[in-house]
Amino acid sequence: MSDDPSDLLARGWDGAAEGYDRYFVPRFAPWVATAASALHARTLPPGPILVPCCGTFPELPAIAATHPDREIVGIDLSPGMLARARRRVAAHPRARLVRGDAVDLASRWPGEAAAVVSVFGLQQLPDPAAAIAGWASALRPGGVLSVVSWPDETETDGPFALLSAVRAEAQPDGADGSARHLRLAERAASAGALVERDEPVSHPIDHPDAESFWTAMVGGGPLHKLVLSHGEAFMAELREQFLSRAPSGPWRHRPTAHWIVARAT
Repeated sequence: MSDDPSDLLARGWDGAAEGYDRYFVPRFAPWVATAASALHARTLPPGPILVPCCGTFPELPAIAATHPDREIVGIDLSPGMLARARRRVAAHPRARLVRGDAVDLASRWPGEAAAVVSVFGLQQLPDPAAAIAGWASALRPGGVLSVVSWPDETETDGPFALLSAVRAEAQPDGADGSARHLRLAERAASAGALVERDEPVSHPIDHPDAESFWTAMVGGGPLHKLVLSHGEAFMAELREQFLSRAPSGPWRHRPTAHWIVARAT
């Protein structure tokens, strides 16, 4: 079994694809709509619309609704995610999927894309700043980049905040503390894009209870990769710490994502 970080990331999402699609895709829909809105009422240059880190491809219906005749390409490393994505692609004959590294857009589509849209994939990549510069380099002049990602801190109270605190205690060397998201707009600009938006976007999320949130994060979220890398005993201890400090009953929070819109010049 490979120890390559990209392989571990792909395998982690392979096992989480069904749970992610069922639990998180509906809850993340407002951010998907936010990202897709950057393409509304725009005349795009020729070329495909690329969706790196597409996962199960929840962006597809919103993009196709306003650009039905445009080729829309979803790119992801996880075969499990792409298998779920095919269900959405089946309804859109101009859409297709590519299994590959989402970082490597500029070499495959050098200055050829009409737009690049991505929601909650960038922060999983090893170097988000380099990735967004590459995504901007894939655009034709006039092409649009619209990226929503989770910053280092999404909230100060809520399940994401508690999970981050519990993980930091269990893995004190696990966070790099580099605040890489703060350089994203700068890196897009360095690749020749004019930044039009660089702002926080918040929406509410509801969970039935803390146990449901934990189960979804392990079975359909980024904690599935942690099961593969650290094992069941580690996860059981992490779960105990999380649930012991979580509130009882329904849990609503309002995490804040980071949205960048830029146009290639």
